[in-house]
Amino acid sequence: MENEQSLERRQAVFDPTTDGGVGTRLDVFWSARLADLEVSRARVRAAIEGGLATVDGADCRKPGLKLRGGETLTLNLPQVASETVAEAGSLRVLYADKELAVLDKPPGLTVHPAPGLPEGTLVNRLLHHFPGLREMAGERPGIVHRLDKDTSGLLMVALTEPVRLALAADFAARQVHKTYLALVHGRPDGKGGDIRLPIGRDPKYRTKMAVPHKGGRPAHSRWRPVWTAPDGTASLLEVTIFTGRTHQIRVHMAAIGHPIIGDAVYGPHQHAAWKRRGGAIARLASRQMLHAWKLSFTHPVLKEPRSFTCPPPPDFWRLLLLLGRRCQRIGVVGMPGCGKSTLLARFGAAGCPVFSADAAVASLYAPGGAGAHMLSRRFGDVALAEDGSVDKAWLLAGMRGTEKFRRDVMELVHPLVKGELAAFTEAHIRERTIFAEVPLLFESGWPQGEIVDMVVGVRCGMDKRRERLAAGRGWDDALIDRMDGWQWAEEAKLAKCRFVVDNNGDTAALNAQADRILGELARLRREDLQARYQWLIDQGYAGTRKGAATSSASGAGG
Repeated sequence: MENEQSLERRQAVFDPTTDGGVGTRLDVFWSARLADLEVSRARVRAAIEGGLATVDGADCRKPGLKLRGGETLTLNLPQVASETVAEAGSLRVLYADKELAVLDKPPGLTVHPAPGLPEGTLVNRLLHHFPGLREMAGERPGIVHRLDKDTSGLLMVALTEPVRLALAADFAARQVHKTYLALVHGRPDGKGGDIRLPIGRDPKYRTKMAVPHKGGRPAHSRWRPVWTAPDGTASLLEVTIFTGRTHQIRVHMAAIGHPIIGDAVYGPHQHAAWKRRGGAIARLASRQMLHAWKLSFTHPVLKEPRSFTCPPPPDFWRLLLLLGRRCQRIGVVGMPGCGKSTLLARFGAAGCPVFSADAAVASLYAPGGAGAHMLSRRFGDVALAEDGSVDKAWLLAGMRGTEKFRRDVMELVHPLVKGELAAFTEAHIRERTIFAEVPLLFESGWPQGEIVDMVVGVRCGMDKRRERLAAGRGWDDALIDRMDGWQWAEEAKLAKCRFVVDNNGDTAALNAQADRILGELARLRREDLQARYQWLIDQGYAGTRKGAATSSASGAGG
């Protein structure tokens, strides 16, 4: 009959070390034990008062009975036949037979009805696709485990009551194995580990869970890092859970200081900072980035092992791709007068952030600049002009005078320029491409992979350079030769460059070569994106556009 009641039997042994302490009331114990099923304390109390509870085998009708420890408890909870309305809606079924189904739940879909939410849930859709679920009691027919509304991925559903009871027993015996993908804030230390922290209701906010100071139910999660964003702001973890507490992974990751990206409940401060980043990175993290990735169990009827892997939905792996994008840091080198600054200006006009070491040095040598301060401390007031800037005539004379003087100046100034370049890079690290004109990039000995990723070299004939330097800076041939002597030979520089630009023509020709380089850099970015996407697919962290859930079964075709 549609409204006939059935009873669901629950059994437990009261442990005061994990279940609230000596003196815990019987109804409080059962309401806490059934919190994951959203069974109210009033419903528990009514069942106890109705003679549906036992303590050490004896009937007990006292909800306020205080427990001492070690008691064997049972509760037969009345279940009412489901009155939930069936609703048409998409349902991605990865596997189904007469006994059970395995689904890929999308984010944003609540699993079962609750007070104030009678429709629009996964259960409503299940009743449409599997009408036989109507024969089960309760408001969540077939549900043997749950996923949070905004968690995506694998969910198993029992299609018959005997299978539901068998699977519930397997979950209780920890014979069902689940692994999640979690995208978390920051970079967790080490190669992974186990989190064994109890979980209970937050004493201040009853809709939240927490790691309590005392009490709580045992919870065990094991995490393994598999990827970290180049800037260290996010990491992808594989998380296996050995218990199934409400919000377990979310609570555990927050407890070790790395809440899940998009989780405004358990990582509110990190989430607010993340949203301030703006753009697609913020937009894609509109829900917690948690996905039920792998599920394995023994089929309760066929007695065969079943294993499923389901890649996360596009919002998850698109965020991974976006976070994995590396800024292309491009150096620009060449001999004095070759046209480096003109080339740099072209890159800047194309919208790329640019850095000039010469401009940085000019700022360092200005009144109050760090370079002026360092040189005056090393050489005295003679190093400064009347306005407090570095005396350029004194500096040039000294550098032309002795090699030791030049090296002393370089040892003081080069670290300052390197610091300015590092600050520029950090400020623009989320850009696609940045350019830094550093004439002595190779001569400074800075590791190329540390400062820049690729280098553009500018080639220009000696006659052309002499003409430009004489007209633009007033340098004579002797000074030009001296300046060239302080650098590597042009061909030695160019041999270490990824790109070489010939600047023996006009500005239009130089600009055309700059545009060619920008196009080549865009091609390299596309290739990198494709390679990273393929890696995600190969690891099972992303699906193809047609979907790529996999399953396996011993003794079956899968």
